[in-house]
Amino acid sequence: MRNFKRFIKEEDGMGTVEIVLIIVVLIALVAIFKDSIKKVVETILKKVSTNANKI
Repeated sequence: MRNFKRFIKEEDGMGTVEIVLIIVVLIALVAIFKDSIKKVVETILKKVSTNANKI
């Protein structure tokens, strides 16, 4: 029980393992949704360039 209380009170920053895990998850999500992300970015860039020509 004392260890659990110490764990709850512990306020260390994020460690290297947590950062590496977050990066791995982000890379996996990008790999899975690569085509969808590409289509969204292309659509946004087309709209931006079209609207920029109107100015």
